[in-house]
Amino acid sequence: MSIDPPGSGSTVRRIMLGASLRRLREERGLTREVAGFHIRASESKISRMELGRVGFKTRDVEDLLTLYGVNDDADRRGLLEMVREANTPGWWHKYSDLLPSWFSTYVGLEEAASLIRTYEVQFVPGLLQTAAYARTVIRLGYPDVPDEEIERRVHLRMERQERLLRNDGPKLWAVIDEAALRRPIGGKEIMYEQLQHLMAVAGLPAITLQVMPFQFGMHAAEGGAFTILRFPESDLSDVVYVEQLWGALYLDKREDIDPYLTAMEQLCIESTTPGGTAEILGDILREI
Repeated sequence: MSIDPPGSGSTVRRIMLGASLRRLREERGLTREVAGFHIRASESKISRMELGRVGFKTRDVEDLLTLYGVNDDADRRGLLEMVREANTPGWWHKYSDLLPSWFSTYVGLEEAASLIRTYEVQFVPGLLQTAAYARTVIRLGYPDVPDEEIERRVHLRMERQERLLRNDGPKLWAVIDEAALRRPIGGKEIMYEQLQHLMAVAGLPAITLQVMPFQFGMHAAEGGAFTILRFPESDLSDVVYVEQLWGALYLDKREDIDPYLTAMEQLCIESTTPGGTAEILGDILREI
């Protein structure tokens, strides 16, 4: 299933609220058609609400809770608070003029994730880039925009990284293809700084960094880069993010996720140990 791009609110809160409403409806043995009629809407709107694909109106949720027999004030307040949170703009809303809707979705999911597992072939992952490296990569993608916009995009990327340093931040497990480390993005100075940065962050408790070395040749993820996001809420499935040239896929069905989980597990087995990562980074640094 593809997750539709959100507005400016919390993607994960919408998904959680939708899952709660679906569970309540099913417990009452009601169809989506009946629920839709109760709030003067279509069956398809109930489906979109339950999948977290649309925003929520407080009145609609109040009416559905009444239909589903949720009469306890505390229970109702908790679910209605989720409506408010789902409709509250995230910190990245100030960059909404820069972010395509499909990537705004990703930033919202990334913000809520407890574990981010990523495999990158072309570049160092965005969450591990230095400002100078990020600036070069962003300029490559947006060659005609003013310097001011480039700097705002760089600042957005740096703000995303700050969450990794918080006590409540996610764990990041990154596997980088050796080719991405040897590709001279921005010249020797920028690459030298970037590799030193990777050496430093690889020692942080919240970050696991592995390298897929050339020596393995063909491997489990020849199809390209992807990211798997896991959330602390047990009701939420993992989400696989696959970025394309001008868009992205968001997958959350078990049959779609499993091949990526298998590929990631195999990548982690075949890639370097922490000591091997430091060795490869050191070798490349000495060659620059």
